[in-house]
Amino acid sequence: MDWLTAENVIAVVTALLGVLVSAGVVAYERFLQRGRRLGYRVQLNTPLRDADETAGDLTLRDGEIGDANGFTLVLLRIENDGLRDINHSDYTEGDDSGGLKITFGNREVQAVVATILRRFEPVKIDMSAGPGLRKHETSVLIPKVSLERKQYFKLLVLLSGNVLERAIRITGLRESVEVHLNKSMSVDDRRPTFSPAARNITLVLAACVVALATIIVRSEEPPPIGCARGTLTVTGSTAFAPAVRELAKKYEKDCEGSTIVVDAHGSTAGIRALAAAGATSGKGSPAVVALSDGRKPGGYPQLRESMVAVSLFTLVLNDGIPVTNLTLDQVRRLYQGRITNWNQIPGGPDRPVLLVSRDANSGTREVFQRRVLGRNEPANSSLDCVTKDDVSAPVVRCELDSTDQVLSTVAKLPGAIGYTELRSGSGLKGLHRVAIDGRVPNVDEIGASTYPYREIEYAYTWGQPPADSLTSSFLTYLNRGSGQDVIRTHGHLPCATPKGLRICGDG
Repeated sequence: MDWLTAENVIAVVTALLGVLVSAGVVAYERFLQRGRRLGYRVQLNTPLRDADETAGDLTLRDGEIGDANGFTLVLLRIENDGLRDINHSDYTEGDDSGGLKITFGNREVQAVVATILRRFEPVKIDMSAGPGLRKHETSVLIPKVSLERKQYFKLLVLLSGNVLERAIRITGLRESVEVHLNKSMSVDDRRPTFSPAARNITLVLAACVVALATIIVRSEEPPPIGCARGTLTVTGSTAFAPAVRELAKKYEKDCEGSTIVVDAHGSTAGIRALAAAGATSGKGSPAVVALSDGRKPGGYPQLRESMVAVSLFTLVLNDGIPVTNLTLDQVRRLYQGRITNWNQIPGGPDRPVLLVSRDANSGTREVFQRRVLGRNEPANSSLDCVTKDDVSAPVVRCELDSTDQVLSTVAKLPGAIGYTELRSGSGLKGLHRVAIDGRVPNVDEIGASTYPYREIEYAYTWGQPPADSLTSSFLTYLNRGSGQDVIRTHGHLPCATPKGLRICGDG
């Protein structure tokens, strides 16, 4: 699997770790840490400093507030801040009289009153059953109170002397209920930007991002995975050579230390050159790749093939002949020498036919003979593509070494017809493409169209090249990623694409 690399594994594990830790923090904060919880806040802890200050409606033993010096007012908020309700069964005492006991160190409770606010979901203390809210020496005793989530009540207590916040204790609940002190915010306090859970999650995710960035960002950008150093020669098909030249430049740019030489002289010539290099290399596979329009000829059992793309080819005609479509039968009769003048074709002028062909090493010619003509082309009858050297030949036919030579010759000779790979036959002055039976070559229609002039492009190596060799690396580059894009822009359908797999598999 191509994605199973060390970098990708580390990235996936780090991402999963971030998600799992974040989920764990949320679960701990919301479900494990916060089951049944009773919180209390000291919202007021104010000494009464002189005789002019009173305790409002609070009542002492004898009904008089008396001398306020040495007294302190404490306002407590008792709240259920857990996720579950607190019921009577959560108290330690078995009878109805047992409830909460709040102590204030060694400070004597002078008076106490319960109070609530009209917000959230406050609860009233029911004092109708059994002893109600009362004080006892240094404690305040509260009957059992059922508190739903977010419910609370408040106590205003008058104490003798000052009391520290940490000295206040609440007892009377079972161990399954957590009792804790909450911080009461004043009007001057600012709420924290993040809650503890949000802060923990943010820190974990930030650590994961840093870890991923460390993997991705390097002081020196590494070469693409699979790059190799050395020198490679790519030979063979001249029709596929433009795409290979562009790919070679891109590979050399991406992979420092690599040199790829494209030396195309035709498919058959490339197969022979590869076979010769393999025969003289001794053990191992030479750094040579031969590209062929169609399968290699017989007699080379050591060569290993891989399908690269489906190539489209086209007939091209000099602009002096205003014919844009030929039937398959007309094409065959032209290359049999049975049509010698263009006026024998509807719409054609009175001009002799000149056949400009490739030499015997050409894969383009081999495909043309096999896919279109169904037979070999006639013998060569001219060296200059204008005059007959063989007077007995029915038509002028010449052979040239490359696609570029064919195109330039057809463009300058009135009456000339030739063939080329698809992209080379476009955008040139002096010639135009010719449809066959009304069908034009179109990459998007491969497999659906009956257009006959197409073939699979094969890459051949001498045996199996080493996996870490430049040969293997370039062949992989040819078939993956940006290589497919380059091949398509040159008018070919990559075999590695979903559609290409089906077409190449059908042959």
